Amino acid sequence: MKAWLEPLRTGCVAAYVAAALLSLGVAAPAAAQTAPSLREQVLDLTVAEGETQRVLYVAAAHPKATLVMLPGGAGDLGLNSDGHFARGDNFLVRTRGLWVAQGFAVVIPDAVDGDNLRGVRSTPAYAEVIRKLVDFARARSDAPIVLVGTSQGSIAAMNGAAHLRGGEIAGVVLTESVSRLGGSRETVFDAHPERVDVPTLVVANADDRCDVAPPGDAPKIAAALTGSRRVKLLTVSGGDQRSPRDCGSLTPHGYYGIEPRVVSAISQWVRTLR
Repeated sequence: MKAWLEPLRTGCVAAYVAAALLSLGVAAPAAAQTAPSLREQVLDLTVAEGETQRVLYVAAAHPKATLVMLPGGAGDLGLNSDGHFARGDNFLVRTRGLWVAQGFAVVIPDAVDGDNLRGVRSTPAYAEVIRKLVDFARARSDAPIVLVGTSQGSIAAMNGAAHLRGGEIAGVVLTESVSRLGGSRETVFDAHPERVDVPTLVVANADDRCDVAPPGDAPKIAAALTGSRRVKLLTVSGGDQRSPRDCGSLTPHGYYGIEPRVVSAISQWVRTLR
C-alpha cells in the first residue's frame, strides 16, 4: 500500500515552478477558448514521506472563491512542471480559463505520485488528501473554498465534503456523478452523502449517455444528502460527442461544446455561497 493511503503526515509546499501561458486543453471548442491567457503556477505538495502531489494553481486578481477541482477517470492527469497536461481534456481541466474569467481561483491536483485513483476516492485516506488540498487553497487565498467534482471525481468531492467540518469548505459541486458500479467499484453513495453538511449543487446533463452516471440518478443523489440544509439540482442539456466512449471527456458527459453555459450556471450558484 502506498504511504499516502496510510494516515498522512503534515504536508508542505516543495517548490514553485515557472509560470506558463497555456491553452484551455486538447481539442476544446472555440467557445471554450475565449478566456484570456492564464498565468499558472505548478507546485509539488508533500503528502507523505517520499510521495508528492503535483498541483496547478491559477487565480483571478481578487478571487470570489477558490475551486478545488477533482477530475474523473483514473485521476492521473500527467501534469508536467511546465504546466502541460498529458491528459488535459477533462472538463474541469480544459475549462480552467473560463472559471478564472468568472472571478475564481482554481486548484487542479494530479494523482499522488501518478497513482490510479479508481477505487480509493471514497476512502478516509483520500479524504485526508483532499484536506491537504483545502489547506493549500486556504494558504493561497482567504476566499471561500468549494470542492468541484466531475464523474469519478464527484466521489472524491463527496468524500471530502463528508469529512471536512467547521467551515473548512463553503460548498460542494457534483457534476455527472458516478452513481452506478463500474470498473472503479465505488460510487458517490459510498462516500457518505448523509454526512455532508454544506450547500451542495448536483448537476446532470439530460443527454449524458454514460452508463455509470445516468442523469436519472441525480434526484437520488440529491435525496441522499440528508445532512445538508441546502441542496440544488441543476439539469442541463446538449453537448457534442467526439470521444468514442460515452463516458469520455469530449462528450455530453463532459459537457463538450456547452462548456461556457455550464460554467456560467455553476458559477452563479457558487457566488451565492458565503
